[in-house]
Amino acid sequence: MKAMILAAGYGKRLQPLTEKTPKPMLLAAGKPLLQHHIERLAAAGVSELVINTSWLAEQIEEYFGDGSRFGVSISWSREPEPLETGGGLAHALPLLGKQPFLLINGDIWTDFPLLSAVNYQLVKERSAWLLMVENPQHNPKGDFGVIDGLVSYKPESKFTFSGISILRPQLIVDYAAKYAGQAFFPLRDLLRMAIEAQQVGGSVYQGHWCDVGTVSRYQQLNSLLSSS
Repeated sequence: MKAMILAAGYGKRLQPLTEKTPKPMLLAAGKPLLQHHIERLAAAGVSELVINTSWLAEQIEEYFGDGSRFGVSISWSREPEPLETGGGLAHALPLLGKQPFLLINGDIWTDFPLLSAVNYQLVKERSAWLLMVENPQHNPKGDFGVIDGLVSYKPESKFTFSGISILRPQLIVDYAAKYAGQAFFPLRDLLRMAIEAQQVGGSVYQGHWCDVGTVSRYQQLNSLLSSS
């Protein structure tokens, strides 16, 4: 299974930390956030990675290179400007192949065992699988519900999308065909029709997870890692 890591955003809510340093290169426990993902993917047996870049892309690409230093092979998908999560996937589509791939947001940290996602079998009736977590303080209402293993908009009790998922490339192909010429769009738009058609599986993880989206949450992550 290939994996893609989303690392192209501006990180505006993390300013001034991200004015001269791209968000994936911010240090957590002494190493870039992106390095945590790459090392854990390599440990889970994932050797082919696609990483999109845009803001201060050179810093990221020069540090990680072709990935061989970390035991992986990296293909870079450079965007002239950040295309949002869905647009970034569409832009990288030629690099992803035709088989389901693991997708990880570059601005999260979790101790979720990635090997369980790598071993997850996406049945042919499903277009995607999403990993959920308990709602953090900054997202108290959650994003999606899970009913009988399927992601749904219906339950009042919802969980927060973790930023870890498995997608079929055909899902991106179909969306791009329907909305031709739309370069900027979020992942949630890409998933909407599949969720409504009950084609998206979902699981809930109870362990440590952090969305490193603000300076305070970035500081909380470093406190967590320094105490562990």
